[in-house]
Amino acid sequence: MVRSDFTGTHPMRVLRTVQGLLNAGDITQPAADAAERWYRDYVFGYCDYKEFLQTAPKASITRHDAVSWQMMRGKAMARITAVRNALGLCAHQRLRMLLVDELSFRAMGAALFPALSASSAQRKIAAQCALLLEQLEAFEDAARKAAKQARAAHTADPLQNPSAPPTVV
Repeated sequence: MVRSDFTGTHPMRVLRTVQGLLNAGDITQPAADAAERWYRDYVFGYCDYKEFLQTAPKASITRHDAVSWQMMRGKAMARITAVRNALGLCAHQRLRMLLVDELSFRAMGAALFPALSASSAQRKIAAQCALLLEQLEAFEDAARKAAKQARAAHTADPLQNPSAPPTVV
C-alpha cells in the first residue's frame, strides 16, 4: 500500500498494465471489464476461490454445496478454455502474463522479445495487449449474443421452431 500502486477497487489490485492501457485510451472500459472477468474466471477455475465485490448484492451471493461449487468452477474453466481456443495459445499466455502474473510491459517484452531493445519490446507488447483485450471483449460479446439466441430458440414455441424436440405432456 505504501507504493500506491493499487487501484481503489475491492479487492485491491496492483495498478499496472490494464489500468495503464485504459488511462492512455488504448482500450475501452468494456475491454478492461472483460479482462477482469477473465481474471476472476481464471482464479476461480485454477485456484478454487471466488472474490465477491463489496458492492455485490447479498441476494447474488449464495451458499453452494460441493457439487454445485464444482459445477460453477467447471463453467469458469469452460469459459477460459473457450477463450484459449478462440484466440489461441499465444493470446492465453499473454493474458496470463498480463493479468495473473501482473508483469509490466517491460518484463513481458523482455521475456517475449529478447532480441529487441527494451523500449521497442515494451511498445510492441503494449500494442499486442491492447489488441488482445479488445478481442477478448468482442469474443465475450459474441458469446453472450450466441447464448441469448440459443435460449430464445429453446424457449420459443415448438410449433414455430420445427428443429426443437417435441414436448411430451
